[in-house]
Amino acid sequence: MLIITIKQGKEKGLLSGEPWIYVSAIEKVEGKPQERNKAGATALVQSSSRQFLARAAYNAKSQIAARVWTLREDEPVDHAMIKRRVQAAVLKRTEALRSADPQALMQLVNGDKDGLPGLLVHSYGGTGGYLVCQFNAGGVDLWKVAIVQALIKATDCPNVYERCDALLRKGEGLPVAPRALAGDEPPQRLMVRDGGKLLPMDIRTGFTYPR
Repeated sequence: MLIITIKQGKEKGLLSGEPWIYVSAIEKVEGKPQERNKAGATALVQSSSRQFLARAAYNAKSQIAARVWTLREDEPVDHAMIKRRVQAAVLKRTEALRSADPQALMQLVNGDKDGLPGLLVHSYGGTGGYLVCQFNAGGVDLWKVAIVQALIKATDCPNVYERCDALLRKGEGLPVAPRALAGDEPPQRLMVRDGGKLLPMDIRTGFTYPR
């Protein structure tokens, strides 16, 4: 595992709940070169006095050098943690989904707020519809397979599509390759409810067609 040492005094943001660690806050990064160069590799974050602060996803290619997974020393970053967090995010929004118009695009996962930094997931059409995911950071991109498996299990929706924000992914040093990750790709044009209106949209990109 990588070890990130934070500059003296720069740990205050982490201790107050700030989920991002910028390059300017890091004193040094220790670990094997292949791990240091892997976008999203798990790192132990420690203070300048070598006290545990967090576990985070490290990305040398990003200005946000690390994104916090957990502040708990006894919580490993593994498949079980990813599964728990995806399930909790979906469960939090289950009632809203049940009462929502099936043609609405509903948010299922909201990044740092759900303990999955950089991950955005929207649902369209319920269990027979589509999940549209954005992996906007190295950590969640590295755990993509586990996240997709957990989403399918938590929602019973078999169709998962990856939408790519080219600017964000390039800024993280990640490839831009939108595609179906499971099941079928959404049609190019669907009717999506926005407030009281139905609008033609490509949910793969977020593009709304002129009416």
